[in-house]
Amino acid sequence: MSFDSLGLCTELLNAISAQGYITPTPIQAQAIPVIFEGCDLLAGAQTGTGKTAAFALPIVQMLSEDTPRKKRRSPRALVLVPTRELAAQVSEQMQNYGRRLSLRSTKIYGGVNIRAQIERLHRGIDIVVATPGRLLDHAERGTIKLSEVEFLVLDEADRMLDLGFIDDILNVVEYLPSQRQNLLFSATYSQSIKQLADELLDQPRRVEVARRTITADAVTQTVYPVERSRKREMLSHLIRKGDWNQVLVFTRTRYGADKLTDELLFDGIKAAAIHSNKSQSKRTRTLAEFKRGELRVLVATDVAARGLDIERLPHVVNYELPQVPEDYVHRIGRTGRAGEDGVALSLVCPAEQPRLLAIEQLLEYAIPQQTIAEFPQIAVKRGGKTKANKKLKGQSKSKKKQSQPQKKQSKAKKKPATPVKAKTKSKTPRRGKAETTQPAPKIGRRLSRTR
Repeated sequence: MSFDSLGLCTELLNAISAQGYITPTPIQAQAIPVIFEGCDLLAGAQTGTGKTAAFALPIVQMLSEDTPRKKRRSPRALVLVPTRELAAQVSEQMQNYGRRLSLRSTKIYGGVNIRAQIERLHRGIDIVVATPGRLLDHAERGTIKLSEVEFLVLDEADRMLDLGFIDDILNVVEYLPSQRQNLLFSATYSQSIKQLADELLDQPRRVEVARRTITADAVTQTVYPVERSRKREMLSHLIRKGDWNQVLVFTRTRYGADKLTDELLFDGIKAAAIHSNKSQSKRTRTLAEFKRGELRVLVATDVAARGLDIERLPHVVNYELPQVPEDYVHRIGRTGRAGEDGVALSLVCPAEQPRLLAIEQLLEYAIPQQTIAEFPQIAVKRGGKTKANKKLKGQSKSKKKQSQPQKKQSKAKKKPATPVKAKTKSKTPRRGKAETTQPAPKIGRRLSRTR
């Protein structure tokens, strides 16, 4: 099948060709005709298989066929996403397709000055890509009009539910007209996604091109058992030995991301961190440097797992396994995108074995493991391995216990002698000297003030 057979216009076909795409992915081949028919859609596909183009292409073409004559346009398509990075990624594709058909699009998210967004909306917009929280800010301020929205897209809907955006999504829907086409795209199918679909979608067509929560076939996965305290050392070893030039590393916390970044810089590896505590301008600049190859390692938290689209990213490392097994799928989905090969490694300490087991149960297969002799999984404690050493330690402890009472007794015998010597040596000081040398009056005055 080719893109020509999907009913796309010449302008969009030229845009697709300029990007180097020849044939549509399975999700594109199945979703685009359904959207053209005007049906609601519940679509699921493994991450990195072209879900964005699957809804962007038909929406842009359908909007261009009925361009309003108003100078000041109101949004007619709304795409909700969970993260700022994903908003920037989706908005970039919308702009690439839309400008060929004279459509205007913009992105709305928090962490940046709201004034610039208000000015952009005031000039007129056809397509808005937004995170739920900032979009509600605009709706409550009255700076955006959502009553003319014809298309509502929930992209990475499962991630939005994981981040607790369900209430914000429902609040946004209250500003939308009842007559609209709803498209829900998700990398995973869960019970909560089905409930959301039942509430928002009207007799949706269902498209699922891959098994539930399965990772991309192009990704080679490997687990490296290692002691927790030597993870950073192993990571540096793998980067240097493999001569990796572009590595995306995931940690569970923002503090862990910053700490690992500092340690990699100390090892002479150029790295930077990206997480929710960083300003949006800093995050955008860091990501751009990583894409240009100016950074060797980008350390990120799960906030960035869904929104990073890095062309031909060769390596992803799980420095720490995620709390939620599904997040593992989204993390390693940053590599092996658009048919490219990728490698996903996980550094797993003994305490993370239950998380690894949960991930393997989700994937329905065991991830292959490799070991490096220099990095054992369990630490070897120095001086305490042999039985002889244990006996010597036990004997030394018993000797210490026996010696402690003797010391106490010797101290107790000396106690009666000290007060006698103190009494014989004590003399009554003169009045003048007592006033100048003794600190008692000063202490007394401080105590009286505190009372």
